[in-house]
Amino acid sequence: MNVKESFKNSISSFIGYIVAVVIGFIAQAIFIKILGTEYLGLNGLFTNIISMLGIVELGVGSAIIYNLYKPMEKGDKETVKSLMAFYKKAYNVIAVVVLFIGLILIPFLPSIIDYSKVTININITLVYVLFLIDIVCSYLLSYKRSILYADEKSYIINLLHMTYLIALNFVQLFFLYLTKNYYLYLIIKIIMRILENVAITSIVDKHYSYVNEEAESLDKKISDDILKKIKALFFHKIGGFIISGTDNIVISKYLGLMAVGLYANYYLVISSLNSLFGQVINALTPSIGHMLVKEDKEKSYNVFKKIRFLNFWIATFSGVGLLIVMDPFIKIWLGEKYLLNKLVLYVLVFNYYQKMMRYTYSDFKEAAGIYYEDRFVPLVESTMNIVFSIIFVKIMGLPGVFLGTIISGLALWCYSYPKYVYKKLFNRNYFNYFIETISYIILFILIAFISNYITNKIIVTSNFLQVIINILIALIIPNIIIIVLFNKTENFKYFENLFKKGLKKFKKA
Repeated sequence: MNVKESFKNSISSFIGYIVAVVIGFIAQAIFIKILGTEYLGLNGLFTNIISMLGIVELGVGSAIIYNLYKPMEKGDKETVKSLMAFYKKAYNVIAVVVLFIGLILIPFLPSIIDYSKVTININITLVYVLFLIDIVCSYLLSYKRSILYADEKSYIINLLHMTYLIALNFVQLFFLYLTKNYYLYLIIKIIMRILENVAITSIVDKHYSYVNEEAESLDKKISDDILKKIKALFFHKIGGFIISGTDNIVISKYLGLMAVGLYANYYLVISSLNSLFGQVINALTPSIGHMLVKEDKEKSYNVFKKIRFLNFWIATFSGVGLLIVMDPFIKIWLGEKYLLNKLVLYVLVFNYYQKMMRYTYSDFKEAAGIYYEDRFVPLVESTMNIVFSIIFVKIMGLPGVFLGTIISGLALWCYSYPKYVYKKLFNRNYFNYFIETISYIILFILIAFISNYITNKIIVTSNFLQVIINILIALIIPNIIIIVLFNKTENFKYFENLFKKGLKKFKKA
């Protein structure tokens, strides 16, 4: 595994998302003040509905990136050219199909949104069409970024995306403040997305100019492998949409558009943290792909253990931070009337933790190209998710939606990950998998309980001061406990040595 490139990818992802998170919070607060919570709910709801059309992509990008690892490693430019040419054709077709299906769905919008209950003065169909154009544009010119991912250069994409987010939010909010026009707000996003894709395309054309040369037909063995993975990824795409894309639809259907808007604030905080720290782990995927091509199972397992430990550490202290900082932060950011009850927060935090802990397993599974073997698992998980979410939302209200998501995750934790990652890639037994997984869960719950207990003993009248105190507790208590418990382990010493080496280089610079 190329540690240097992985480090650059991880650090760029981390810094980029820190900037994005700060801008995102400011932008959402201004958005609510200018347009209101119902607009925010509509924004979140359409984001989920439009994400359904992503199923059409069928995982073409993931399948092609996997097949790029080996030719990039060997310097096989002809195969790379053939793969990129195939990718371009596939994404052009996908853009057309997404547009066509999206337009067909317009007559069905009233069955999802009760127009008679919408109090804002807005043309919902026009808003939907603008969302549709945005997703179609996301497929045009975007395929070339795959070569940067496969060549362990995702830090370039991260830096460009950070620039895009800063420019996007500044321009959107500037014109929203001047005009209060939601349509213009969405049009600006479309324009900025096109500019970002053009910038990435220009960089690839400059550094990998050979990809624009005439390419030979793709080798049948490779094309068959891609098609096989695409067929499997179709199930993963459907499952992924139902799991991540239906929460707002269920909330809107059973609890109303205002509830969607209130949850959207919590979702922004949680998804920002998830993206921020998830990028650090996901940045390792290309390096993992190269490693699995070259190394044996024992070496791969040792790397897996180290990354999983880092994943646990990140998931634990960030999850604890969500638990004890969320409420006072919401009070400062938006006001006390935007708070949800504690049970919702507890369920959201545990759901965040279990999703964060998936990253290591998912990265190894994706890097190894394991899509076909567990193609039916996402269907089982997504079916469980929607059934249990509907059952529990009727019983518990809002917490029930996310409890359904947690329960459905058992399909991965109890079947897919032990069988297709732990056993297939590392030839390890199931008993060790469950002991290690449950140990991490129990430890997270204990650390969260201790941190929350200490927080509840230190209450001050100032919300701002309370946020500072709670952030310090989230940074200190979980990390001290983890250091005390793991400082003698091989995993801990590895990252300790890595940190010391990085510190020495920094001092010399």
